[in-house]
Amino acid sequence: MDWFGASGQWLGRLVFQRGLAALYLVAFLGAALQFRALIGERGMLPVPRFLARVPWRRAPTVFRAHYSDRFFAGCSWTGAAIAAALLAGADGLLPLWGAMLLWLVPWALYLSIVNVGQTWYGFGWESLLLEVGFLAVFLGNDEVAPPVLVLFLLRWVLFRLEFGAGLIKMRGDACWRKLTCLYFHHETQPMPGPLSWFFHHLPRPLHRVEAAANHVTQLVVPFLLFAPQPVATAAAALMIVTQLWLVLSGNFAWLNWLTVVLAASVLDLGDPHPAAEPSAPPLWYEVLVLALTVAVAVLSYRPVRNLFSRRQSMNRSYDSLHLVNTYGAFGTVGRVRQEIVIEGTADEVPRRDSDWRAYEFRGKPGDPRRLPRQFAPYHLRLDWMMWFAALSPAYARSWFEPLVERLLVGDRDTLRLLRHCPFPDAPPVHVRARVYRYRYTTWRELRATGAWWERTYVREFLPPTRLR
Repeated sequence: MDWFGASGQWLGRLVFQRGLAALYLVAFLGAALQFRALIGERGMLPVPRFLARVPWRRAPTVFRAHYSDRFFAGCSWTGAAIAAALLAGADGLLPLWGAMLLWLVPWALYLSIVNVGQTWYGFGWESLLLEVGFLAVFLGNDEVAPPVLVLFLLRWVLFRLEFGAGLIKMRGDACWRKLTCLYFHHETQPMPGPLSWFFHHLPRPLHRVEAAANHVTQLVVPFLLFAPQPVATAAAALMIVTQLWLVLSGNFAWLNWLTVVLAASVLDLGDPHPAAEPSAPPLWYEVLVLALTVAVAVLSYRPVRNLFSRRQSMNRSYDSLHLVNTYGAFGTVGRVRQEIVIEGTADEVPRRDSDWRAYEFRGKPGDPRRLPRQFAPYHLRLDWMMWFAALSPAYARSWFEPLVERLLVGDRDTLRLLRHCPFPDAPPVHVRARVYRYRYTTWRELRATGAWWERTYVREFLPPTRLR
């Protein structure tokens, strides 16, 4: 076998590279547009304060040399510009070494962002983008055929991603074993999409079929990725169909789309190589690919051990470069949806009958009459963390009080993260937060009220608070 020339995968590599570039672009745009309120110099969790207490080895980043909001914005927009260039095919205009360097830059920039992003960047798809992005550096351009070893490493990522998610479900919530988790999931997932209400109201037997199909796709199909073609292509195609189903049913940032892109690298589309016969790969390139393969094999020890551990972890990185990670999702499915509603009032002395006005978020449920919107692959970081805060106040311990302070002063960067601020002229005097139970309305209730949600007050999350 020629380990440096995979015939029939030129088009698969092209689709993978352009798809990855598009997701890099989305990630950098999200960083540029949201960072000031979250981790900026005057943000809820400022980067300079984080760097002062965390050693270099735990968080390597270019921001060790210098940090300012202007510099962070420059890095984010530079990453977006390079991602756009890669999406347009700029790597094909460069020699092999130049294309590799061009792919290395967005990886290094996004690594720098993730390593200072703290809780806002603690999601599994951040590490997944970095792991896949690093492998993409070695995938080459039209000067060389797609290296079989790198394509194998991409399949290894896809295997761990799917198989890890399947194992965590079977080891976790009993409803996955009973095939009943989807009775609740579409209603209680972190950020529903515009079709989630309809998915929730599918017949329960179909929900059981969904759950069973998920187990097959995540626990059986991943092994077929390493089978000869066309079996591997069929396995990847089945994964793509499953991920597109998940895209329709909710908002999971770029997790599903990156899985689709990974699966595209497996497809053998029978495409011929370019008209110009590629040259043999240079020796230095072969050495780098072999070194990469050995490094991934060594670093895979702990993720593999985690896969077969009874105490399997979800979404964990074992090195500060996020080179080989472990993944998983929804080991536990909530039965009840709770949401935190933040309200403000202009009254100097808050009363029960005060005019409390709600802040509306872009993605998370608020107004019961508002149909959830589709945002994925864009990641609304504050909205996601509000979902975690409703599960337990411990998730919000570090950032919720700073969020309230910024609402009380009418901080513009924070308000830009929201869909609606009920105090356009002056900030409120008091802010409070209350927990509500949300449930989807029935078809009859929707027709009668026009509301997608029905909500019931549960408890106080934060009593009326004002600036000291």
